[in-house]
Amino acid sequence: MYVKDEVTSSNIYNIVGKNIKKYRNMRGYTGEQLAELCNLSYGYIKNLESQRVVATISIETLKLIADKLEVKLGNFFDE
Repeated sequence: MYVKDEVTSSNIYNIVGKNIKKYRNMRGYTGEQLAELCNLSYGYIKNLESQRVVATISIETLKLIADKLEVKLGNFFDE
């Protein structure tokens, strides 16, 4: 049985953010460069990658970032 709680939902944002940063670094992009590629603000990218801020993200935006980083969308959910 799946039970949703605040800790679990905030953890998924941390996992996704950590993986965005990981793949961004693997591609050699700065946060500013990724933001420009995706037509997003640097502050938004910074918040997504932060372990202190829970920044929500749409699947569409997550897919855009995955495409620009040339990774599968599902990679962002790997723990």
